[in-house]
Amino acid sequence: MGTTTTTTSTPPSDTFPIMELQQLDADAAASSTAAAAAAAASERGKWLLSSPNPPSPWQEIYTSVKETVLFLPQPNNRQPRTNTNTNNKWPILFLQALFPILKWGRNYKATKFKNDLMAGLTLASLCIPQSIGYANLANLDPQYGLYTSVVPPLIYALMGSSREIAIGPVAVVSLLLSAMISKLVDPTVDPAAYRRFVFTVTFFTGTFQALFGLFRLGFLIDFLSHAAIVGFMGGAAIVIGLQQLKGLLGITHFTTKTDVVSVVGAVAKALIHHQWLPLNFVIGCTFLIFILATRFVGRRNKKLFWLPAMAPLFSVVLSTLIVYLTKADKHGVKIVKHFKGGINPSSVHQLDFSGQHVGQAAKIGLICSLIALTEAIAVGRSFASIKGYHLDGNKEMVAMGFMNVIGSCTSCYTATGSFSRTAVNFSAGCETVVSNIVMAITVLISLLLFTRLLYYTPLAILASIILSALPGLIDVNEAYNIWKVDKLDFLVCIGAFFGVLFGSVEIGLLVAVAISFAKIIVSSIKPSTEVLGRLPGTDIFCNQLQYPVATKIPGILIVRINSGTLCFANANFIRGRIMKRVKDENHRSEESTKGGLRVMILDMTNVMNIDTSGIHAIKELHKELISRGIELAMANPRWQVITKMKASKFIEKIGPGWIFLSVSDAVDASLRLKSNGFNSC
Repeated sequence: MGTTTTTTSTPPSDTFPIMELQQLDADAAASSTAAAAAAAASERGKWLLSSPNPPSPWQEIYTSVKETVLFLPQPNNRQPRTNTNTNNKWPILFLQALFPILKWGRNYKATKFKNDLMAGLTLASLCIPQSIGYANLANLDPQYGLYTSVVPPLIYALMGSSREIAIGPVAVVSLLLSAMISKLVDPTVDPAAYRRFVFTVTFFTGTFQALFGLFRLGFLIDFLSHAAIVGFMGGAAIVIGLQQLKGLLGITHFTTKTDVVSVVGAVAKALIHHQWLPLNFVIGCTFLIFILATRFVGRRNKKLFWLPAMAPLFSVVLSTLIVYLTKADKHGVKIVKHFKGGINPSSVHQLDFSGQHVGQAAKIGLICSLIALTEAIAVGRSFASIKGYHLDGNKEMVAMGFMNVIGSCTSCYTATGSFSRTAVNFSAGCETVVSNIVMAITVLISLLLFTRLLYYTPLAILASIILSALPGLIDVNEAYNIWKVDKLDFLVCIGAFFGVLFGSVEIGLLVAVAISFAKIIVSSIKPSTEVLGRLPGTDIFCNQLQYPVATKIPGILIVRINSGTLCFANANFIRGRIMKRVKDENHRSEESTKGGLRVMILDMTNVMNIDTSGIHAIKELHKELISRGIELAMANPRWQVITKMKASKFIEKIGPGWIFLSVSDAVDASLRLKSNGFNSC
């Protein structure tokens, strides 16, 4: 039995050394892996700290102007520079970028021209009556609407990059000019001065648009948010519709104000005192029903897209013929009468930069430039996305600007992209902006040959054409969607709508921009901060409120700043929010007997820039944390942020060892330092 026991037992002296060796090997491997990870994290931190300085603001402005004005691409540092080839090709690249037609025109084929020809003729049939109506809305003679449909489309065809957009006068800009300029110059008392003022405003409009594009200031139009535009367009559509009651009812004396109370009061007064002519109303309503019916048919049957496009021109021709044959103008029907034809005359001598209202002209030009650009770029991008190509907003602004500057010198008022005509152009199968050229030539031929025939065109038909285009400006479904998604945005929408409706165009814009600014300011001065936790089995750190499965790491608090800038407006607020989270976390850690908070990691991923106030707030935060025995670590500070922190000597104060490329690196380093008792950095 003793022998049996001896043969079945294993001496301890043979077992323990083997287990100890295996444990030592595992510890050595883990230590080696940890050391390698620490070395890799340290190396990544050095990449961050040794990054070159970002370009200065002056360099950014120069690069922006060079790309937009000189159209030179940014050099690729990975490729060898070939200055000789670049210098030789620069004039060609400049001309092709300034005039895109030189680039795509080389591959233009006859099949495309066939489609563009049909689209251009269809577009002209809609453009001619609408342009006459919009000129009437702007308190200008009819020919100025047609002038605006000749020169600006031709200039845009040379400089613009959208293939589908249709250029010309639009209802909202016409209302803007009429409403704002009439307060300074009465078009009925001094039409020549009013016309000079319109041309001067158009010049300023084009100048501002070109400058926005050259200096990449397109963000300015974003102050008119989508919600503001929906509300503004809806209110403007109702105001425009009420204004057309003057022509539809044949009212002679009408208010110059645009608010709904004044317009409804003027209409009621005319009806009560029998100052309206029923025959105008009959003609206008009859053709309005006809135009709307053709639009309904065109929507039901896409092959009949040409029917609603031709309906306005057909209505003008037929109504003019009826008035001429029946002598209805002698029975109270208001007609166009004076209609000057011919090629656009020069209006350079009419531009007035020394008058008493030049400042007001510049202000109105700025407002018109923003509204016109917002509509044009929205229209262009929506159809570009359908066709699958990119539209450069800055180059579009340059094209629009030159288009209006040249237009102001050739008897045109402010032109932009029209959604209704662009939709017709697209449905007609246009391939390029040649359709705009065809449309402009057709309108020019009409100016040269057919303007005398429009002498008997009734004003009621022009009112009905404008009224038929207004439903597309009122987007009730989009307003409802805004309400569902964002209540503050809906407040902006409603503010713009009622501001235009019961105040004026300026008040509507001011209310919309004021509410939008208030929204931006509140979100900027009081940005949110969030506590991050690690998702199980990953190195991903997310908001614990959004992802409840994310776990906190004992002794470490990770806070992310949700603001693009850390500046004077929000720095102290953010510092206070962070310290409140630190106090709460420290209190919870002490209650759970797991030890207090030892490291606070600040995730700077979202902070793109920082100013001296922001740096001062970070220094104060660091001082407060150190006084509590808590170390501050910073994860992923962005280019501008790390550069300014190095310049302010804050990196030297906090220590390079506390700057990390990612939150994961910061957590791993903090855990290692925590296990070592924070004896070193």
